[in-house]
Amino acid sequence: MIVKEHAPGSFCWAELSTPDPASAKQFYAALFGWEFADNDAGAAGVYTMCRLGGDEVGGMCKTSARQEQMKVPPHWGTFVAVASVDDVVVKAKALGATVLAPAFDVMNVGRMAVIQDPTGAVFSAWQGKEHKGYARVNEVGAVCWNEVETRDVDAAQKFYTALFGYRAEHMGEGPTRYTVFMNGEKAAGGMMAIEKGMEHVPPHWLVYFAVKDCDGTVAKAKASGGSVAFGPMDIPGTGRFAVVLDPQCAAFGILQPVAR
Repeated sequence: MIVKEHAPGSFCWAELSTPDPASAKQFYAALFGWEFADNDAGAAGVYTMCRLGGDEVGGMCKTSARQEQMKVPPHWGTFVAVASVDDVVVKAKALGATVLAPAFDVMNVGRMAVIQDPTGAVFSAWQGKEHKGYARVNEVGAVCWNEVETRDVDAAQKFYTALFGYRAEHMGEGPTRYTVFMNGEKAAGGMMAIEKGMEHVPPHWLVYFAVKDCDGTVAKAKASGGSVAFGPMDIPGTGRFAVVLDPQCAAFGILQPVAR
């Protein structure tokens, strides 16, 4: 689906931070059929646009010196569209969040901030200017879902509903309860508790890409140097999914939606 605008509160971009962009390009080209366009980002180095059918579906950059110093692992970061990054930063602080990177301009393409929610999961707020975000979503090879996994779902729900005005809808009960954050009449993203026995997994946002064949994509990922952290597994009424690690161990989800 082609997208030209992203309403405030909607997830609008995903960005891979990796120590080896060249290897990552080979992996994701083989997995999703992406093409790449490198751009001069000044002092930040090279920023790569990931494209599907000529449309931008994500970004990629080399792990920064600061991230290396802080021992930030390779990861897919997610961005939420906002009307004013500065206002969101003030509000997030008041709600107990930690601002890891205060609001700053990204040349002439937008303004952003990096925020860690009160439970530890990190996301970015994006105020688009020349670059609004994804041009294509919810189809094979493009982002189709974003999900926060946390050890305190009640605190996370309180934070995100207050920050973005989401309405929380719940499915199931107890430790298997799944929460969908509704942005108006549209589902913006989901939330689930990190299961017991997963103490090594920090709170995080997970980006999902749509695929035609979950099991086939898992096999292709393994053949291309990746590995599987979870799945494949069926979600009744939703589809079949898995959590994959690329060769640099950046995690992402893949989802084969159920036929409608």
